[in-house]
Amino acid sequence: MRRPAWLIRPEGQVPYDVANDAMHALAERRLADEIPDTVILLEHPPVFTAGRRAAEADLLWSADEVEARGGLVRRIDRGGSFTFHGPGQLVGYPILHLGARPDAAGYLRGIEDTVIAICRDHGATVGRRVDVQTGVWSGDDKVCAIGVRLMRTRVTLHGFALNVDPDLAWFDGIVACGLPDHGVTSLRRLLDREITVEEILPSAVRRIATTFDLAFDDAPAEVAAAFAPARDVA
Repeated sequence: MRRPAWLIRPEGQVPYDVANDAMHALAERRLADEIPDTVILLEHPPVFTAGRRAAEADLLWSADEVEARGGLVRRIDRGGSFTFHGPGQLVGYPILHLGARPDAAGYLRGIEDTVIAICRDHGATVGRRVDVQTGVWSGDDKVCAIGVRLMRTRVTLHGFALNVDPDLAWFDGIVACGLPDHGVTSLRRLLDREITVEEILPSAVRRIATTFDLAFDDAPAEVAAAFAPARDVA
């Protein structure tokens, strides 16, 4: 029997700081067993995030230049290096309790399996690159970055960022995932057609539920309200 879980799918772009604070608060509540497993699926306004292994040299634009282009730079508590979040990218934050014997590697493989299935649902051939780095790849180009944290080794934070149809020019501002010899791509490029985050959301919800054995209900309104989208975002 699948475990009950909450699903949060805000409409519009959610500011990174808003989502990050709300995600951490929910993770604390999940650790205390006050709420069920919860998955947040959203889009952000442009932001570069730097994980614990990020090198300063991997940010190729100055903070002023990033801001002038309408973006932000944030250092955060997930693993990994620099990546980009922005419109046209499906960002998933699963907040899951992995049990008394958490398997972090198995969880990462589960996210990869989920995203590979989402992409294949829409006709894109992608896979792993175990010889390079965690994530989902098409050849030498990454279509989905994955970076997580385990709170007290049990509850997951952060997650995945699937490039559906973002402005890939933003990736010129960083050495994405600390890999100077590899590139990034998107589902739009792989499929050579228009595709939107809204189009893939049903597949994403279904595949996440299948991989992690979840039965989704919408989160209570007061919980979802913490992820209020930005206003007046073009």
